[in-house]
Amino acid sequence: MKIRTITTGISLESPGDRAPIQKAAQFNAQAQQELETQGYEVQTTRISTQSFENYLPGYTLFEILDNSEKLEEICHEFNLDFFNIGCATTPEVISIIPAILKRTEKIFCSSTIGDVQTGINFESLQASAQTIHRISTETVNGFGNFRFCAAANCPPGIPFFPASYHEGDSAFSLGLESADLLTEAFSNSKTLVQAETNLTEIYAAHLIKLESTASQLCQEFNISYQGIDASLAPSLDKTNSIADAYEKLGFGKFGHSGTLAISALITRVLKKIPVKLCGYSGLMLPVCEDVGLAKRASQGTYNLTDLLLYSSVCGCGLDTVPLPGTISVEQIEAILLDVASLAIKLDKPLSARLFPIPGKQAGEMTEFNSPYLVECKIFNPQPSMNQSR
Repeated sequence: MKIRTITTGISLESPGDRAPIQKAAQFNAQAQQELETQGYEVQTTRISTQSFENYLPGYTLFEILDNSEKLEEICHEFNLDFFNIGCATTPEVISIIPAILKRTEKIFCSSTIGDVQTGINFESLQASAQTIHRISTETVNGFGNFRFCAAANCPPGIPFFPASYHEGDSAFSLGLESADLLTEAFSNSKTLVQAETNLTEIYAAHLIKLESTASQLCQEFNISYQGIDASLAPSLDKTNSIADAYEKLGFGKFGHSGTLAISALITRVLKKIPVKLCGYSGLMLPVCEDVGLAKRASQGTYNLTDLLLYSSVCGCGLDTVPLPGTISVEQIEAILLDVASLAIKLDKPLSARLFPIPGKQAGEMTEFNSPYLVECKIFNPQPSMNQSR
């Protein structure tokens, strides 16, 4: 198991409020050192703020863009690779996001498209669909969408980007990369009952130990600890694919019958681990961040509708899903409507990070050339009912 991220949340008074950023960067470095001393590999450290609407009030478009560039400069100064300016909640602000991402490299953000209390925000959802489409055409190879998602019913304190945002006093949380634990548990299991028992024992042992270290950091540095996002996030390591782990249980390829049941099993285990949980704390199925998931997607064993089905019992929604560059704003809007409806009906956090690929059609391969993503065939946003499986 690795720690994908130490994420510290802060509240800014203005885009030039350097002190909280510097303090958070220093804490992250110290926390990373301590966790690595305890034997954990820490892949990234990150900082999230409250919604940037709160510390860029009344600014014009040009002032917002200038200030986002100033934040980017601060990121360079403090050697920060991942900085989240929080969520946008109004169509007017959501529409500015493509320009922000075009002019920065380290800034992440999200939009809010609904929650249980207020229902679907249709205007913000429409603006989010337009934003995804614009980002795909206004950033190189559409890769700006790596740093943006539309989020439904997502609480503050999620350590994973881009849905992360913060509220209140400074606090930190941990996000994991733990596909290797799934592989270990399922490799030694002959039944679903045995698989659940094995995964529970293995996961609990690691997370209880990690929680002890996190609690010590909380006391040592006098900073609030929000918990562990126990989501079973994948690895780019070819030997630790989530899809491969599923298939060790003998139900066929990922996407075949049984995939939903295994997804429900995994999430059931994560929810009962006796540690302080935060964020999604479910199974993540980011298509282009897992070699096995990308392989099975390219083979057509599952599609966009299947991913939504799995989201009903597990993880974070639709993540790193490649789509044809010709997809319309209306088609993106329909996908977001499904995600938001599911999140609100089931009262769970879901998000959509979609990758329309300019110049590419469904069935063609992506060409990300990114250390964070693996190549995959582009999904058909409206798969045929008689699609071969």
